[in-house]
Formats: sequence, structure tokens, C-alpha cells
Amino acid sequence: MGEPKAVSPRRRARRIALQALYEVDATGHPLGQSLTWVLAEADLDAPSQAFARDLARKVREHLPELDALIAAHAPTWPVDQLSVVDRNILRMAIYEIRMGKDAPIRVIINEAVELARTFGSDGSQRFINGVLGAIAKTEAADSE
Repeated sequence: MGEPKAVSPRRRARRIALQALYEVDATGHPLGQSLTWVLAEADLDAPSQAFARDLARKVREHLPELDALIAAHAPTWPVDQLSVVDRNILRMAIYEIRMGKDAPIRVIINEAVELARTFGSDGSQRFINGVLGAIAKTEAADSE
């Protein structure tokens, strides 16, 4: 039996960003405080730490726009009624798809589904994949 595949630094950075965003959403703690705490517990190199910080901060900066996109692509699920995990995975992935542009959409969706597999509930993977797939189609149509 082979060893488990190592988790990439970028994936670990996304996990850290998700943990910080979860804490902010669930407790109301300031983002900077949450990032400091989760990064202190993480074993990330400097570029990965910078990516996690930047991703979490940009998600918080663009919250109304990101939540509007979630609402538009998952109209039967009010954003405030989504689980904290699902809501923040979607926010992160939508930010990366719409504004980040530093990874292919397929990779972003795969990373979001992996986060949902690790941290979400039974239906999270399918839900996250469906919402992000709809957004990816919109993005593809808009770029034509």
C-alpha cells in the first residue's frame, strides 16, 4: 500500500483560509485575529501564508458580491441558511473564479469539492460542485 498523497501547500493554505473565515462567521471574531491564530497552528511556508491571508481578506472585502452570486446560483438556499462551512467554501471558490484568476476554474472547483469532502456534510460535495459548475458556465459564456 502506497503512502497517502501529500497535500499541496496551496490546498493547505485554502484550508487555513477556510478555518479563519469559519471562525469569523461563527463567532464574529476579527479576521486578523482569526488568521493569526490559525496560521500559528499551521505549518505553511511564507508564500502559502500570504495566499491564505490574501484569500481570506479578499473574500471578506467582497462579501456582498460573493453572497449575491451564491443567491443567484442557488436560489432555493438562502445564503444565511447555508452551513457556515458550505457558505465559506463557496465564497472562497467564487472569489477565485471571478476575481482571483490565478488558477484554472477546474482546479478551483476540485479544491472546493475536496474542502467540502473534508469539512462539509454528506450533501456538501454535490451542492458545492453544482453551484460552482453553474458559475463556471456563466463565466465561460461571459468570456465568449
